[in-house]
Amino acid sequence: MNINFLKVVLVCSILFSCTSETEESLDGGTNGNTNFVSNRQATGSSANDLLAANTFKKIIVEIAYIDGFEPTEKAKNNFKKFIENRTFKPEGVVFIENKIPATGKTVYTLEEIIAIEKEQRTQYNTNSTIAVWVLFVNGKSSKDTNQGAVLGTAYWNTSFVIYEETIHNLSDGTFEPERSLLESAVINHEFGHILGLTNLGSDLQSDHEDAAHPNHCIVEDCLMYWAAETSQGIGSMLSGGNAPNLDAQCLADLKANGGR
Repeated sequence: MNINFLKVVLVCSILFSCTSETEESLDGGTNGNTNFVSNRQATGSSANDLLAANTFKKIIVEIAYIDGFEPTEKAKNNFKKFIENRTFKPEGVVFIENKIPATGKTVYTLEEIIAIEKEQRTQYNTNSTIAVWVLFVNGKSSKDTNQGAVLGTAYWNTSFVIYEETIHNLSDGTFEPERSLLESAVINHEFGHILGLTNLGSDLQSDHEDAAHPNHCIVEDCLMYWAAETSQGIGSMLSGGNAPNLDAQCLADLKANGGR
């Protein structure tokens, strides 16, 4: 078995609040009719906007990827179904793709991820549409250690990154999960943080936050559980050939905040 697979951390590291750097916007926050500021807020702060139809009737998801590191079609389809199953958007959920030239990097800091978004993102909130940005990069996180690899990070209210090259290295091999399955688990987990889980913008309806791992669910087979660093822990989350689902308590949190 691939030794790296034994050390991977399935779930993300998340930015709990906007630092001075993440609050910074281009051109004072606007460029013509585009307001960047509304898409550069704290993770989870737009949970209700994404879940309910009170303000935004439509979600547009910009799938940005470094050339050669596009997510699988199955993972994209699973992600779209996940959004549709959890949100009320009468005008639908639309995906667009944005292929980005290679950067020449093999390791990315969060600041470098943010710089790519500022340069490459094309979709921002409008009057009735809320925009989400997800970037798939050809490298690993600068926060990787000998004990674990970061697969994804939610860092703004409508933004997250997937370290796709790390996922490539940990999937589709002997004793390793199918790539689309691992992608789906990580993508949906990150988007769960964007939706305010757990206790990150969607208020707890019951006591199920993991005190040892804040903003994660204590239920071991929930999508929002802080996965173990061993293949045993990860294998249990990916068993049955499907990505893990949200448990009843996380679903209750989303429903109380305007979701399905």
